[in-house]
Amino acid sequence: MPLPVGLVATKVLAVHLNFRSRAEQRGRTPREPSYFLKPPSSISAGGPVARPQGAELMSFEGEIAIILGRRVRNIAPADGARAIGWYAPANDLGVYDFRWADRGSNVLAKGHDGFTPIGPTAPAADVDPGALRLRTRVNGETVQDAGPEELIFPFGQLVADLSRFMTLECGDVILTGTPAGAGVVRPGDVIEVELAGVGVVSSTIVEAPEPLAPYGAMPRATAEARALANGTPAGRALELADDAVRALRRVSTATLTSQLAKRGIRNTFLAGLRPARADLRMVGYARTLRYVATREDVRDAVRRGEDAQKRAVESVAPGDVLVIEARGKTSAGTIGDILAARVLTRGGAGIVTDGAARDSPGLGDLELPTYFNAAHAASLWNAHIPLEIDVPITCAGTLVMPGDIVVGDAEGAIVLPAAMASEIARDALEQEAREEWALERVRAGESIRGIYPLSDERADDYAQWRATREQEQSR
Repeated sequence: MPLPVGLVATKVLAVHLNFRSRAEQRGRTPREPSYFLKPPSSISAGGPVARPQGAELMSFEGEIAIILGRRVRNIAPADGARAIGWYAPANDLGVYDFRWADRGSNVLAKGHDGFTPIGPTAPAADVDPGALRLRTRVNGETVQDAGPEELIFPFGQLVADLSRFMTLECGDVILTGTPAGAGVVRPGDVIEVELAGVGVVSSTIVEAPEPLAPYGAMPRATAEARALANGTPAGRALELADDAVRALRRVSTATLTSQLAKRGIRNTFLAGLRPARADLRMVGYARTLRYVATREDVRDAVRRGEDAQKRAVESVAPGDVLVIEARGKTSAGTIGDILAARVLTRGGAGIVTDGAARDSPGLGDLELPTYFNAAHAASLWNAHIPLEIDVPITCAGTLVMPGDIVVGDAEGAIVLPAAMASEIARDALEQEAREEWALERVRAGESIRGIYPLSDERADDYAQWRATREQEQSR
């Protein structure tokens, strides 16, 4: 039995983000908890769980489940902790192929029968909440390992918060969030969620025996869904391999423009922008921010809350480059040294704006690559309203899609389509090696004929030079 004998859950409530490692992976740390509902029919004791035919993005999320021990309404956090009757390991399974149709509800993605396996329960009186440790294994390999010290919102706060809006009945289940490490599983995979000192719930993914009836939304593996299912930070459709990142840190933006042109893409250099620090290289994933022209009524309404600029800065994930569309207007600053320092402390890889930079000397003191159009001391609100994040933008006349790869050197910054970036990085290294050989030969007095570009007749000479150089570099 997934719940103690005699208990029936009237509802299953799940927290969106509650572990710091997961929040950092997602690129945002919430200030208050938010939730979604799963139907009680999703509860199971583990065993086989069916992935709908046509779906590919079935994901697991190991969680600590708290089960209410009494009926509560409008209680304080301390009383919320005392209202917990049992703890259990749980798995919040979902099929991200349906998120496109959920529009935030998670009913189609996470509401399937059996999608909430809950394991053995332990009475709260017998458990030290501060010692609970959650471990998730996929096919025997540990992929999640976290304790309550990672929680953003403690268990009692979750109970109290929810009790402000609804009556929580004895037996109701709250899934308290998942740490980093959740990901996609496939038929045949076995997921074990262990709560130390309590027990293990185990599930095996199987393919549904019958096709899904076509009465409504069907599976669709969008780029956004793929990124979310694989734990990729917001806006990223894919992650570059380490060797591709290293290559992009070595090659010039000039070489990259040549490689893009060979592929029919000619408008990705962010013209007119200059680096605050010519000695820094930049490689990262575009996190986009769009400014619009100021208008006093809209400006005043936006400033009453947390504007898009601050939301963008506080949601930067490690490796992100904050790219700002400011319409090329330089009559006010678009970002200054304090917010840039915050981007740096969050692990950001750089900042690019086609507007002006404020506190530009301070930007030059930061170990953060920053590219801008001009310097201006005035506040951004004189000319701009930060309006949207994570949308396609036009920066310095160039289309930038969220998740594009942004590379910068002393010459400027360039945008690479994420799907091409690894291939371009490899070919750019080869191009620069050929150009290095050509430069050596020209300096030695040879003609450029057959050398630049490389002819078939000189290909063996180049290959021999390359092999010798690689041997020397490996020593």
